[in-house]
Amino acid sequence: MSETEERSGGGTLAHRVPDLGALELLLAVARLGSLGAAAREVGITQPAASSRIRSMERQLGVALVDRSPRGSRLTDAGALVTDWARRVVEAAEAFDAGTQALRDRRDSRLRVAASMTIAEYLLPGWLLALRAQRPDTAVSLLAGNSAAVAERLLADEADLGFVEGLTVPHGLDSAVIAHDRLIVVVAPAHPWARRRRPLAAAELAATPLILRERGSGTRQVLDVALGGLARPLIELSSTTAVKASAVSGAGPAVLSELAVGEELSMRRLVSIPLEGIALRRDLRAVWPTGHRPTGPARDLLTLTRT
Repeated sequence: MSETEERSGGGTLAHRVPDLGALELLLAVARLGSLGAAAREVGITQPAASSRIRSMERQLGVALVDRSPRGSRLTDAGALVTDWARRVVEAAEAFDAGTQALRDRRDSRLRVAASMTIAEYLLPGWLLALRAQRPDTAVSLLAGNSAAVAERLLADEADLGFVEGLTVPHGLDSAVIAHDRLIVVVAPAHPWARRRRPLAAAELAATPLILRERGSGTRQVLDVALGGLARPLIELSSTTAVKASAVSGAGPAVLSELAVGEELSMRRLVSIPLEGIALRRDLRAVWPTGHRPTGPARDLLTLTRT
């Protein structure tokens, strides 16, 4: 990165954001009030900890820790950075729990199948909580649309599933674990972003949309709401792909509000008010009829309701 980029805050995110080890050290200093105690907790020497804190201060351009014979105290800027660091570390832990579950492990004792929205936006947090409760439980995750989840369960390829459609697939029992709402979103440059009146069902049905594929819970809800008249501009097999296409300006999309919170807050997408269209749905845990979840599957089901 050039000197000009350094001064202007340019370069990649990796150059501007401290690594997880440094953030964990900062959290330990905040919690323990001592650089030496924090160093022992994370398993490094005190000189190495001091060097890491100084390196982080240079990288961020702010003083984070006041050091004195009585201990180490966060500066005002350090306290603010620590709050942000805590969120990054928690997100990394959830990311790790989710990616571990994706690995095909032969010793898996809990096989989970989840529809894409739930797998992307809810399941990592649940798996992180399950790991804290059952650290020795190996979990494998199979992600697909709601129809694929049902197929996995009925073929005995999963112990517990999560779906997001309007109906429970045949052969499965279920429990409602959460509620969700679909919303219509567009890029800020789209004409709908400047409209002053809500969007009616007829206009939505007449407009080609970026949609999930048939068999997904998201598509099922929209098709029912529009009487089967939804017109696909593009059909994509993941929520992330639909969202990326909408952000690029390809056209309007229909997505779970769980999936677009960040994009809406940063104005990369705009939510369009609807009139006379019900796009609410239940999120459900499902399992084969007559086989109530037991063991780790039961524990995961319980965690989804807390």
